[in-house]
Amino acid sequence: MFMRTGIASLLGGMVLLTIACNPNPRPAQSSTSFSSGASRTASSAKILLGSETLARRNFDLLAGKRVGLLTNPSGVNGRGETIIDVLRQAPNVNLVALFAPEHGVYGEILAGKEFKNHTDPRTGLPVFSLYGPGPVRTPTPAMLASIDVLVYDLQDTGCRSYTFIATMGKAMDACGLGGKQFVVLDRPNPLGGLRVEGNLLTPEFEDLNSLVSHWNVPYVYGMTSGELALMINGMGWNKYQCHVTVMPMAGWKRGMVWDDTGLNWVPTSPNIRTGEAPLYYVSTGILGEIGGVDIGIRRGRPFQIVAAPWLSGPSFSARMNAYKLPGVQFVPYRGTSDQYVLQGVEIKFTDPSRAPLTPINFYVLDAIKKETGRDLFADAVKRNSNFKMFDKVNGTTATRKELQAGVSPTQIVKSWAPDEAKFRRERAKYLIYQ
Repeated sequence: MFMRTGIASLLGGMVLLTIACNPNPRPAQSSTSFSSGASRTASSAKILLGSETLARRNFDLLAGKRVGLLTNPSGVNGRGETIIDVLRQAPNVNLVALFAPEHGVYGEILAGKEFKNHTDPRTGLPVFSLYGPGPVRTPTPAMLASIDVLVYDLQDTGCRSYTFIATMGKAMDACGLGGKQFVVLDRPNPLGGLRVEGNLLTPEFEDLNSLVSHWNVPYVYGMTSGELALMINGMGWNKYQCHVTVMPMAGWKRGMVWDDTGLNWVPTSPNIRTGEAPLYYVSTGILGEIGGVDIGIRRGRPFQIVAAPWLSGPSFSARMNAYKLPGVQFVPYRGTSDQYVLQGVEIKFTDPSRAPLTPINFYVLDAIKKETGRDLFADAVKRNSNFKMFDKVNGTTATRKELQAGVSPTQIVKSWAPDEAKFRRERAKYLIYQ
């Protein structure tokens, strides 16, 4: 995504969450209503995805409506059927258009590469690009003219800098303006629903309209896409409030990381290939925006390693392990690039639910300076690099300035506590799964 290199159970009934439509800019308060759907008790060994709860309702929300679908290959049900095919085959659904986030509707386009509207050769449906060309990141009125409802089915990573949640919110804003319904087919947060890490956006970043820091949430926010959609509406973060309906999952619990779900992972983008990949993405992706070290993008192991020609694997791994971060170990790594022998560490999560993720980026920087005397920020300045993307993904300039001034990663992590607590309070009423 930003890297260029670098349930509630169904206990006798289902809750369908809806926020009513109001086309007026920035309403002061949203209203939430509940209606019950088909009754089913979920097995503890099986998660029912939002797309599957919709199917069990016989797609009643979409009946008689012209449907647009915002998705990519990650939009599959528990049997591996794509939501594109599911909706095309549903007898009472009229799928008329596809909308594509970053990486395209089939997920093959590299990070940051824009693409144009086109016709899908497989289905013959129009595909509207929400990632370019130029400033186009929001559905235009012309794109929405042919639909009555826009359905969102994308697997998120649970990280603020992954652009899908910004695309979701922009689509909600456009639907609010155009009076279109917006339906989220909910999916698990692969990092779980308990973990919250990082600062909120500082004022200069709140108005940037950047896809990598679009919402005023911590870097890791511990919400599903459906929960976040309710929060976006309820907090008035968009200009226009949208009629949002969330089709919830059954069987998902907040403490689950991806491996606990029993679901198969479909790559959400070229470098997020496995269900564990979001853990690594959060742990080294920020580091990758400074440069100077290899984080595995070109090694076929995206975000899983930190290596350089000037590091010693055994020594550096020992220093990283000396921080005693819970749930994670750092083992020596040795590999080759076109010109160099690379050494460093490979990250191994022993208990993903306990391991800190975002802090790893900053502990690595601290360890590099202590181990080798190198300052990656100073090295970047010598290469005439800037730190715009690093600051964007952090949502503040303070983190970089503190790191440059030698503030310890432990102090930086502690400084997040007030923002994390504030966010937990604000998000509480939007949580679907307890």
